[in-house]
Amino acid sequence: MIRVSEKIKKILVPITSVIAGFLVGAIIMMIWSYNPIQAYSSMFESALGNMNGIGETIREATPLIFTAIGFSIASTAGFFNIGLPGQAQAGWLTSIWIVLANPHMPKIVLLPLAIIAGAFAGAIIAGIAGYLRAYFGTNEVITTIMLNYIVLYSCQYLMQQIMPKSFRIDTDTTKTISENGSLHINWLSELFGSSRINCGIFLALIALVIFWFLMKKTTLGFEIKAVGLNPFASRYAGMSTKKNIITSMLLSGAFAGMGGVVQGLGTYQNYFTQTTSVDIGWDGLSVSLLGSGTAWGILIAALLFSILKIGGLGMQTAAGIPYEIVSIVIAAIIFFVAINYVVGLLFKVKKSSESHPLKKGEEIGPNNAVDGPDIKIPRSEVEN
Repeated sequence: MIRVSEKIKKILVPITSVIAGFLVGAIIMMIWSYNPIQAYSSMFESALGNMNGIGETIREATPLIFTAIGFSIASTAGFFNIGLPGQAQAGWLTSIWIVLANPHMPKIVLLPLAIIAGAFAGAIIAGIAGYLRAYFGTNEVITTIMLNYIVLYSCQYLMQQIMPKSFRIDTDTTKTISENGSLHINWLSELFGSSRINCGIFLALIALVIFWFLMKKTTLGFEIKAVGLNPFASRYAGMSTKKNIITSMLLSGAFAGMGGVVQGLGTYQNYFTQTTSVDIGWDGLSVSLLGSGTAWGILIAALLFSILKIGGLGMQTAAGIPYEIVSIVIAAIIFFVAINYVVGLLFKVKKSSESHPLKKGEEIGPNNAVDGPDIKIPRSEVEN
């Protein structure tokens, strides 16, 4: 075992999981007579080898940051929010609908309105699960999974039966939104080789700062963590468990809804009927787990997943390797993250005395006045 500090161990465990995932992918490639070095070279060359690839990688990471933040907030509160796909889809359809209904509204008004509406839609969906958990003790895993299906087919019904025909090209696809409601910026896209990168990445970076500040510097963040660690002790300390459950789920859904907003207003510029739950929800969950629920970890993990997704297309075209190999690598990484306890056995945390050694016989500090005021115990006595 490698002896490291607790802080270093938290960094090494996910890195080891990623490396192990790539090794599993390499072994599978060799079994099927593919060259893993060529495959991974093609992957990174496609994702990072030119400005267009970099732009697409950043664009792919943007919604994952939002959904990962959403999952992290709920997870910190002690809840497993699997409803991220539905919450993102609700935000996507809502934001597009708002823009299509008001194409000539000034951009300074329309764009914030559409963003807020999309976040609100995601928050409402997650808030339903939070309310049921807070007041009825309903398992949020079951309710959020069911809400995914409710949202999926409700959006399909709203799209095909309720949305005005003037908003749609056909029953499955809306018209492209007006410039006034778009997150697309010409100079940014041209800077990155005419990629689909958009100003959603700036919103994502702001969201990471807000997430960090919320969880580290505010009373609400402290209460959310306290409820997640021990709801009974939190209640005894005067914290409202029900309020924090609902609040954490509302925040979780709002960020997930923002993931759908940047997909609609930024990447696709429209909405089209989904036949299954949107991928950014499930991928955001994985990003959060790999990033250990921290702001920096989420950013790095989102970029890694984007490299795998965008680079996987390059593997397929340049190296002739099936895209499914990328899915295997992602699944392997998630598997090793899920068993991080086993991976963590490779590293042994140094004891504080090892990290800050004291000379033999050196005084180690007061003993809380047990033997008298200002009495210090020699280290030699403690060891004996």
